[in-house]
Amino acid sequence: MVARFSFRSCGGSENGSNVSPRRPDPNLEIPMKALSALLLTALFAGTAVAAPTCTVPQDKWMKEGDLKARLEAQGYQIKIFKVSKGQCYEIYGFDKGGQKVEIYFDPQTGAVVASR
Repeated sequence: MVARFSFRSCGGSENGSNVSPRRPDPNLEIPMKALSALLLTALFAGTAVAAPTCTVPQDKWMKEGDLKARLEAQGYQIKIFKVSKGQCYEIYGFDKGGQKVEIYFDPQTGAVVASR
């Protein structure tokens, strides 16, 4: 048994041609240069914000509570305090002037390693 299909029932034209030329909607097209620029920007932005790495052994780290207390005494409002992927102490919050901060600290000394 051979199956036969007819596209005429799917809106084909009277002359048997079932291909209708379609033009893309210019409002939906993204120019290739703009898309390329966007992708490159996203790629380089991701590498530019890599976190610093701290190499201090954990047995030499200062206690989190001690660093928090020191920073709060300096006027920082800490919203998040954590250990970064690079093994540094990292805070998110506000400085004494009310500006948002993201700061990485050496876990042994509490010195600033990087900030954004």
